[in-house]
Amino acid sequence: MATWLRVLYAVIAAALQLLVLDAAVRTFLLPRVAKVRLSHYLSRAIGGGFRLLAHSSRSYAVRDRIFSIYPSMVLLCYQATWLALSVVAFAFAFVASGVDTFARAFEISGSSLLTLGTAAGDGAAQVTLGFIEAGVGLTLLALLIAFIPTLYAAFQRREVSVSRLVVRAGLPATPWGVLEVAQSVNSYEALDELWREWEQWFIDVGETHTTLTILNYYRSPEPEQTWITSAANVLDAAALFNAAVDLEPSATAGLCIRSGWLSLRRISDYFQVSYPLHPSHDTPISISREEFEGVLDRLERSGVPLLSDRDAAWSDFVGWRANYDAIIEAFYELFTCPRTDWKLASALPLFGPSNKRAL
Repeated sequence: MATWLRVLYAVIAAALQLLVLDAAVRTFLLPRVAKVRLSHYLSRAIGGGFRLLAHSSRSYAVRDRIFSIYPSMVLLCYQATWLALSVVAFAFAFVASGVDTFARAFEISGSSLLTLGTAAGDGAAQVTLGFIEAGVGLTLLALLIAFIPTLYAAFQRREVSVSRLVVRAGLPATPWGVLEVAQSVNSYEALDELWREWEQWFIDVGETHTTLTILNYYRSPEPEQTWITSAANVLDAAALFNAAVDLEPSATAGLCIRSGWLSLRRISDYFQVSYPLHPSHDTPISISREEFEGVLDRLERSGVPLLSDRDAAWSDFVGWRANYDAIIEAFYELFTCPRTDWKLASALPLFGPSNKRAL
């Protein structure tokens, strides 16, 4: 084989293997936001297939079950693709080192990568390549094995607060449910604990869901209880409290909202979701004035003390909601999550009073 052709094969081998190692390191090891082209294109291709399959069903429960498999399948396909490209890359390297045919080179490459020992090269160069490839194969497998505990630890931290929200907001959780439960147990002071918990939750999600981006697609155990819907409910509850409840506005609730939209913006930037950079009280939101009034009527029936000036309450609520409205609405579509329907506020049963000792 001509020398220039061997050099060309060696360059192809090095380029392919560097592509694989770059994708593996930046996907599994790099503790910052990284747009990995190989991983991105692969996940988009798999996602297209899952969307076609899921959209054939009208049942949300069925779609949820289908999409719940997606992130795990992506991780397995990452590993399979990287291993396959490594086999190809080292096959070119073996041909460049003197193996006569591509068929023989693929046999040696596959045996070396999977440490099967069924085929080996001749000479120092080919034996060295075999050892290197075996190390690459074991490293790629070890990266995935080490990545999974980190991934599931972050998932568990996220879902603990999502599950706890049911206690504070009912099932299904709603923003007005947070205020009604607080009214039912006569404990509005305890809401500050909720705002602090979710302020920290948003900080953690903003960090983990931009460095471990596959986490965004991991669905909550309960189909109707997703992390995106829960985040929207907490933000809306905090906005309702500061805008409409006739109590001292909570600085902790305001910080929770700020933590929320800052973290959601970080995730939005990764997925290239557009949002208004400088929202105001005039920025349109997806909640209508009629829906807002329906929630206030419900809260009034529940005994929640409300401000008499509903125009001012609406203006304040829009000012809070405008910071995260576009992002939340885009995430409902992007991650196929159920949207909290504010029109149902008048239909759902009220929370009765709790903790009332009989005299």
